[in-house]
Amino acid sequence: MKPPAPCLDVVAAILWRGGRFLAVRRPPGKPMAGMWEFPGGKLEPGETPVDALVREIREELGVIPCCPVFWKETTHAYPNLRVRLVFFHVREFVGDPAPMEGQKLAWLTPDEAVAYPFLEADTDIVRELGRGVS
Repeated sequence: MKPPAPCLDVVAAILWRGGRFLAVRRPPGKPMAGMWEFPGGKLEPGETPVDALVREIREELGVIPCCPVFWKETTHAYPNLRVRLVFFHVREFVGDPAPMEGQKLAWLTPDEAVAYPFLEADTDIVRELGRGVS
């Protein structure tokens, strides 16, 4: 019997501005390059999800999220990895998001987002946002 795939803990931010949320396109050289995702990243040892979210968003986009609000936790199984994602809504942040790691950014309405190739782990979230679930 095959051992279970390792599980990676990840945080993701749904940053809102005027009815649109920020999507990030994975840059060349990263796994699943060219796919779209919500900004965020891996938790470091001893880090809380909120601390990880603030750190990742600052590193990735150069902004500081204010008052992230927990929305939901999901798990997704890729062939060689399971990902546990903790999603937060962020409606206020300090700074203007910029692509600090060479990625492309897009402000999308939930309806526009369904036409973008999002990572498998994020597609259900995109659909929920399109149905007004938040």
